[in-house]
Amino acid sequence: MLDETIHLALDTIRKNKQALVFAPSRASAEKTAEDISNQTKLLFPELSSQILKSSSSPTKQCRRLANCIKKGIAFHHAGLTGKQKELIEQEFRKGSIRIVCCTPTLAIGMSLPAFRVILKSLKRYSGRRGMDWIPVLEYHQMAGRAGRPEYEPYGEALTIAKTTSEKEAIHERYICGRPEQIYSKLAVEPVFRTYLLSLIAADITRTKQQIKEFFSKTFWAFQFKDTEKLELLIEKMLLLLEEYEFIIISRKESDFTPASDLQADARIRATLLGKRVSELYLDPFTAHHLLNCLKRSSSKEIELSSFSFIQMFCHTLEMLPLLRVKAKDHEHVQERLAERYGQLLEDEPTLYDFNYDDFLNSIKTALFFEEWIEEKDEDYLLEKYGIPPGEVHTKLDLADWLLYSSHELARIIHLQGSLNELSKLRFRIKYGVKEELLPLLRLKGIGRKRARKLYNNKIKDIGDVKKTSLPLLTQLIGQKTAESIKQQVENPEQPVSPGKRKGQLGVLKFKG
Repeated sequence: MLDETIHLALDTIRKNKQALVFAPSRASAEKTAEDISNQTKLLFPELSSQILKSSSSPTKQCRRLANCIKKGIAFHHAGLTGKQKELIEQEFRKGSIRIVCCTPTLAIGMSLPAFRVILKSLKRYSGRRGMDWIPVLEYHQMAGRAGRPEYEPYGEALTIAKTTSEKEAIHERYICGRPEQIYSKLAVEPVFRTYLLSLIAADITRTKQQIKEFFSKTFWAFQFKDTEKLELLIEKMLLLLEEYEFIIISRKESDFTPASDLQADARIRATLLGKRVSELYLDPFTAHHLLNCLKRSSSKEIELSSFSFIQMFCHTLEMLPLLRVKAKDHEHVQERLAERYGQLLEDEPTLYDFNYDDFLNSIKTALFFEEWIEEKDEDYLLEKYGIPPGEVHTKLDLADWLLYSSHELARIIHLQGSLNELSKLRFRIKYGVKEELLPLLRLKGIGRKRARKLYNNKIKDIGDVKKTSLPLLTQLIGQKTAESIKQQVENPEQPVSPGKRKGQLGVLKFKG
């Protein structure tokens, strides 16, 4: 027997309309899309093949999505790759895809031609409290996706209630209820210290009094009107930034008082290191952690390896959420930690430390990155770590940013020994390869698969490419790519570089 969600979706298709089905989880969105697709007679094989081609190595999730899209139905969540999400949104606008089953992430800032929004459930798992009602604001965001003015004269937002009492509760809470208040998050320490450093580094504020005046005009100050708390927070963060050597506070001669006893007109300026931290958009706490780890990397007591730097950037706020260590893999992670203990650039917290779980999660996340640069494919990572392709690429982008930032910090404090290793690791993570493939990846058009194929056929560097005949290269990697790399190695005036991330300065350089 079909449930109400499927009935409503099929009814939408019969009306020659389109719908968004909001599900409480990724698994629910995928299962709902699959169930609806099994009941439709639509057929779009060309869309199915485009989904499979959007990933270099299609995973189980990619194949599941392709099967749904073949029937004009799709699922959409953060686990998909950017290309897959873009294709789904594009085809939904064209009308080829009739139903998209999605998580609430699609409710923010998207205008799509959905006549109907079907809300499968207004409850979500919230940890200790179990299933709990979603916020009214979130309901309004999702319901507001129906009947956008540029597509439809009106729309329908339908919520499914299982009982009469649940129907009444939904009506009272969401139809008659008022949206929640919006609160400023400025006083959250990671946010506050980041913005405080940026104000000082940009020379917008030069004294303690100017800083206080600036923050007194923010939404946070207007909302809470707690100037005493604001001043205490400013003083605490100034002292922290000075301790990290990101700012210099000009004190009077023989004045060694803490920041709270400073004169209101005491000069405050950013150091070279502080300015670069601000330009890199790093949380100062993260930058301090990276600097401490980088300084330890030159110690002879450390068995330095790629894992050392990987775990370093994994244990940061920017990399959250980390892969969680579950009960079933706790022993495995502990064993891997014991094997790599001498490679760590930070001390392991005690078992009873509040941060121990985060530390252990950083080890598991580092193991995931380590397998990626050992050339494990996305299907393997999905099966072993439960991390879908979209999340893989999100984490790779974050890793690239943090490694670039680490390289910049190491350069400023003159840790020359770490620069080459960080550059190599950044390049390996970008492509997911072992170090032996790095010379080949300097060629445009060569990725991890083609590089591995060349290497396995004893073509290990640019010199080998130059010596290899065009017919053999064509046989291995295709005519177009073979001709391209031949042209690159035979025309040394053309720059051959491993490329750079958009928005970042410089090109990676490494030996070997």
